[in-house]
Amino acid sequence: MNHNEEYPEEYLADILKEVKTIAMVGASADPTKFSYGVLRVLSEQGYNMIPVNPREAGNEIRGLRVVGSLAEITEPVDMVEVFRPSEALPGIAREAIDIGAKVLWSQIGVYSDEAAKLAEAAGLRVVMNRCPKIELFRPFWKPKLNQEI
Repeated sequence: MNHNEEYPEEYLADILKEVKTIAMVGASADPTKFSYGVLRVLSEQGYNMIPVNPREAGNEIRGLRVVGSLAEITEPVDMVEVFRPSEALPGIAREAIDIGAKVLWSQIGVYSDEAAKLAEAAGLRVVMNRCPKIELFRPFWKPKLNQEI
């Protein structure tokens, strides 16, 4: 798949419908950071969010326990979402493969052909340079309006 082109709507919608547990690498405890807002919205939409940040390990972000690395997660992870520089993405792709994730999703501005090739070769679906929070509210997706606030 060419990750520089638009993704088919069905591809993104299927991923967002199928995943349940998302590990967010680079999650921030700072409410002014974009990753905090994305974590909040995805959690409110019913996803089981696991914040990953070595500087915040053992603390909580929005009531969710932060782990220091993907390897520390003790439950199955469907998707690894990445809020880190593009240079870090190949290593994170290897870690996502090691924990048996099904999807590698990198945030807007985060892109690596090497990471995409590694992940796809291991059978993961890959999305680069996109935001799941934005994709959730595109016309093909209906938000879960029955969630408590």
